[in-house]
Amino acid sequence: MTLTLPAIAAAVLAAGTVMSLTVWAAGRRVTEADRVAARLSQYGRPAEVAAPRVRTGNPIRDLIEVVSTAIAPLLARSSHTGKLADDLQKADLKLKSSEWVLAVAGAGVALGVLLALRFGTPVMLLVGPVAAWLLSGVFLKFRQGRRTRAFNNQLGDTITLLSNALKAGYSFAQALASVAQNASPPISEEFGRAVREIALGINVDDALHHMVQRNKSEDFDLLVTAVQIQRVVGGNLAEVLDTIAYTIRERVRIQGEIRTLTAQARVSGIIITLLPFGLAGVLEMLSPSYFGPMLTETLGHILLGIGIFSIAIGAAAIQKIVKIEV
Repeated sequence: MTLTLPAIAAAVLAAGTVMSLTVWAAGRRVTEADRVAARLSQYGRPAEVAAPRVRTGNPIRDLIEVVSTAIAPLLARSSHTGKLADDLQKADLKLKSSEWVLAVAGAGVALGVLLALRFGTPVMLLVGPVAAWLLSGVFLKFRQGRRTRAFNNQLGDTITLLSNALKAGYSFAQALASVAQNASPPISEEFGRAVREIALGINVDDALHHMVQRNKSEDFDLLVTAVQIQRVVGGNLAEVLDTIAYTIRERVRIQGEIRTLTAQARVSGIIITLLPFGLAGVLEMLSPSYFGPMLTETLGHILLGIGIFSIAIGAAAIQKIVKIEV
């Protein structure tokens, strides 16, 4: 099929229509509780994220800012906007929800145009946005996992800092503020957000519970549980924190040794999983007539299905073997 200019224009219009309908569908009515939570989340975010940007003098950057500001009210009507903002913060991306959506949409259109030019069919213009949306989710999960590991690696020393502040005579809320000022990111950012929530009137237990929800760290959950128990039954919290800090440091050390010992197996699993897809892509690009029957013939579809199913089973088995709980 010959890809003509009218066909490209029609496909771009169709892709834009699909994305517009998606944004419109996401803008369904939300409850008053969602609106209150969205307003409160603005105070919980770091100042550099919530602050509006000024004109930079760069026409492209200013255009992006204008477009992202224009679509922000549409996204604000959706109950998923708050979750997206939390996901971006967990991934340590200093972007607004509207900027992230605009970046994903632009990458999807660019990818769709490239695929359409390569395969000569306007249908690929619709595949691009879907692929960009899926890859953006994978990218966010990867960034979140890396930030969570950094958070856990800093937790032992941070608890020691918290214990020393309590021994110096600080209250627990003051100790949290001291950690937010003296620790390094990402843990200082999380404690800083908790301090801002406490300043807005949220009690300490709820602020700590919000930190557990944002970070999904078992070690930090252990810390919060110990603090809540101590606030009910009493006792020397500094000694409890010292014991927890030692336990967490030992767990982090053991996890590091396990990751070192299983590094070869994990890398081998990734290579073995991605190699068939990379080889298929190279063959399709270099010699479409050679790999074409796998995409056009029924037997080729069956073989591809069997191969993908086998790869998935192998990848799952490798991940199960190298994932050792401590």
